[in-house]
Amino acid sequence: MRRSIVTSLILAGLVQATPAIAAGVKVAVVAPVEGPFAPLGKQIIDGAGFKAGDRGSEIVVIPETCDTAGNEALSKALLAAGAEAAVGFLCTESLDATLPALTEAGLPAITLSVRSDILMEDALKNKWPLFRLAPSGNAEAAAIVDTIVNRWKDKPIALVDDGTIHSRELVEAVRAALAEIGMTPVFSDTYRPAQEQQINLVRRLVKSGATHVFTGGDRQDTAVIARDALAEGANLALLGGDALNAADLTVPLADGVLAVTLPDAAQSPEGKPFADEMRAAGIEPEGYVMPAFAVMALLEEAKDRAAQDEKSLIEAIAGKGPYPTVLGLTAFNAQHERADNPYRLMQWQGSRFVPAAAEGVTP
Repeated sequence: MRRSIVTSLILAGLVQATPAIAAGVKVAVVAPVEGPFAPLGKQIIDGAGFKAGDRGSEIVVIPETCDTAGNEALSKALLAAGAEAAVGFLCTESLDATLPALTEAGLPAITLSVRSDILMEDALKNKWPLFRLAPSGNAEAAAIVDTIVNRWKDKPIALVDDGTIHSRELVEAVRAALAEIGMTPVFSDTYRPAQEQQINLVRRLVKSGATHVFTGGDRQDTAVIARDALAEGANLALLGGDALNAADLTVPLADGVLAVTLPDAAQSPEGKPFADEMRAAGIEPEGYVMPAFAVMALLEEAKDRAAQDEKSLIEAIAGKGPYPTVLGLTAFNAQHERADNPYRLMQWQGSRFVPAAAEGVTP
């Protein structure tokens, strides 16, 4: 008992000696509260609100309509909130409209969702204090190329897309990067998406000699390809992108299918304890819940660092870190993007993606 009392007194003295440290932060959370995006907005609000309660931070919810007609009202609401930072922003339109006003007010904005490279280019050009926790459009392709080079460099590979803009651009980015290092696929094709079967595609892949296939398609199509390959006795290793991190539709994804995707923070060593606390409080740590929780932690730590160094919050976010969050150590580079590439190679096993085993090893 005596030891506990002494320890408590010491901790209390440290807190009194450094009043600027461990202060809360007031954050405007820009998220939809009604309409089709409301469930995603609730995830952001739940995650940010749960973290805010840890040490006296405060969130002010600013409804995001994702409609250009309401952008003037959104800017006014943000400036009237008295917040020190703004987070959330599911829609590009919201950022386009509010960033000039946030810049004038000296408020950093951190988007959890928007991946537009054009918007980030504009932000850097105009010196807007926009930071992106969501990965950039180039990060996915870079992680896929690294995976292919590190695991499949000596394999006959195929690249296939489903003809959609995202799939075609992703596969083309991968193809171009591989060509620069002298890797050429033995087979390339575009398949028709949303088909009940892909047996013809599987047979063409086998005939080409390909054994390792990157498919830029969605989860359903990749699941169909994996099922039909098994039925045909084709030993194909399949790799997909972030689009595979979705729910099963009519065909379940086969165990062993690889995906370059964002790992589930609720299952990570950093995030699981907090995820368990959330579930106990009736919050499912899915979607944007953990990223919103993470960004609040980052802002609280950045505010502490700003107070120590007598810098602005924007300077602390841009020039300091990394900060510990449930997403791991998190920092931003000179382009205001995540300093690390958050994509990881994962493997479907049972009912979820887990870290991929070594090539040729069953997890």
